[in-house]
Amino acid sequence: MGIHETPVRAVFKNRHQVTLLARGPRLLPYEDDDIAEAVTGLLTAHGVDIRTDSPVASVRSDGDQRVVTLTDGTDVTGDEVLVAVGRRPVTAELDLDAGGVRTTDASFVAVDEHLATDVPHTWAAGDVAGSRQFTHVSLVDYRILKANLTGGSRSTRGRLIPHTTVLTIEFARVGLTQTQARAAGYEVGVAKLPVTAIPRARTMRDTDGIWKAVVDTRTDRILGVALFGPESGETLAAVQIAMLADLPYTSLRDMIVTHPTMTEGLNLLFAALQR
Repeated sequence: MGIHETPVRAVFKNRHQVTLLARGPRLLPYEDDDIAEAVTGLLTAHGVDIRTDSPVASVRSDGDQRVVTLTDGTDVTGDEVLVAVGRRPVTAELDLDAGGVRTTDASFVAVDEHLATDVPHTWAAGDVAGSRQFTHVSLVDYRILKANLTGGSRSTRGRLIPHTTVLTIEFARVGLTQTQARAAGYEVGVAKLPVTAIPRARTMRDTDGIWKAVVDTRTDRILGVALFGPESGETLAAVQIAMLADLPYTSLRDMIVTHPTMTEGLNLLFAALQR
């Protein structure tokens, strides 16, 4: 979820039923509608009762049961409750003012693109510096900080940050969504591929999901991909490398890939581009 506000969710689990309560109108509010619908559809097919627009008012115990009361007065009962309320930086207790270190309006340590604060020889990295809240981003922050501490000048500018959400199958994304690309003024081409079209998925008998790519049709550069299917986190790296190398989408459409692999599906995905 990165540093975005996380919708409040509660999951109830017993031997028969899982109920997911989402505060907002749909799951994955920062993804395109079609991707969010695909993820929701898979969870529903696996028996998850998804209830959107269901903000929580309170939680209480009633014997061995847990009772969540929604703002409309509805009670939902289950054996276990898992709540996601988001995250916020814990910097107030660090007494940063004493050292002259500024924080942002959101209470993150204020840093520049080199992760340096306004105070000489003082840096911040990872979650506290407002970097997107993923382990792999904090690791890269460490590499930048290590280099800069020894006289380097590595920067966070223009970083291409991927993320993977592990469900029954993986959802992985890097770059812009279709909605974001259009809002940014790109001439957008979209490619979609059902995972069932990928030979490796069929041999694994794991064909749920959909892949989507967004391309700038003026330059043929890849703007972003969303991969929802088996081994998506691994496959995503190939697209990210192409994006970092500023390669046209045709390089992935036409490259020779080992058969049968999930990465071979990139040939099929980019061959389906609609301009």
